[in-house]
Amino acid sequence: MAPAPSRPARPLASARERRAWLISASVTALLVLLIAWVAWRFLAWAVWHAVWSVPAGPDGAPNTDACRAALGEGACWAVIGEKYRFILFGFYPYAEQWRPALVVLLFIGLFAASLFRRFWHPSLFVVWAGALVFSAALMWGGFAGLPFVPADQWGGLPITLFLATVGLALAFPLAILAALARASRGLPLLKGLSILYIELIRGVPLISLLFMASVMLPLFLPPGIEIAKLLRAQIAFILFAGAYLAEVVRAGLAALPKGQYEAASALGLSYWQSMRHVILPQALRHTVPMLVNTFVGFFKDTSLVLVIGIYDVMTTARTAILEPRWQGFGIEVYLFLAVIYFAFCYSMAGASRRLESRSATPLAATEEPA
Repeated sequence: MAPAPSRPARPLASARERRAWLISASVTALLVLLIAWVAWRFLAWAVWHAVWSVPAGPDGAPNTDACRAALGEGACWAVIGEKYRFILFGFYPYAEQWRPALVVLLFIGLFAASLFRRFWHPSLFVVWAGALVFSAALMWGGFAGLPFVPADQWGGLPITLFLATVGLALAFPLAILAALARASRGLPLLKGLSILYIELIRGVPLISLLFMASVMLPLFLPPGIEIAKLLRAQIAFILFAGAYLAEVVRAGLAALPKGQYEAASALGLSYWQSMRHVILPQALRHTVPMLVNTFVGFFKDTSLVLVIGIYDVMTTARTAILEPRWQGFGIEVYLFLAVIYFAFCYSMAGASRRLESRSATPLAATEEPA
């Protein structure tokens, strides 16, 4: 058998390939050096030259002279050690801060359990509902010898977790109903109301909804009836998240082929049975990345409650560095906040990846070999 003819040498192409390789290698080396230099500078600032604690002054207050001397050269992590309780719990009574700490640990534990497939069971929703009720009761107190703490004194991380968790938990079923109403054909009035709600909420910024809930809503209430500011903000978040999630769910419904609807009808299923057992499971499975992206953005948007005077974790952090002795050390506080936000947002992303892998398993198992 005759050997394959050899390809003629292309000196010009070879020279171009070598030049492209040299350029690529040079750019890669420069990027590696830049990253190494940035990492070295950050470690020098954050670790080696950092001030981790400061002594007390003659008046008992922290003496920040060491931090001032290292300003620009090293971080002052002493501000975190001094202000972490205020950042995490705000103006909640100091002696009772074990209660919001327990609430935060409960939320973290449930978030962590939700990442593992073995806990994905309908009873998990019951556990979450019970945990939310218990957390709210523990924060308020007024029973079992616990002093009553009004919601106006709540602050910090528990506020962020409550607004995000309760908001998403109640906005999701609202979004499903709004998406089904907008996609319906035989109920024009219901469809029109759904379109009005979705487009009206999506057409205004979240800050305007918070102002409406804080300023305008009390004007429409009967005399003597007052809704707590935190609850009003929660309602605004639920309506806002529900409108955005409704469009995500509607996209999943529109992505399904008509054959799925016809198959459900051929099985003799009613509208709600087909939606529960056939349509919605597939639609939501296709929209998991978009849903989680909306969840992450919504979790970070809780920082906007500052405009109506609610002290979430971002607001308490800003307030902590207003004290004159700690002014100039905001970078350390914001890095501390970045770690908190990253931990929760990355957990949501991890849960979505696990949910996607679990949802893809049944489909892969039912595929026929080619």
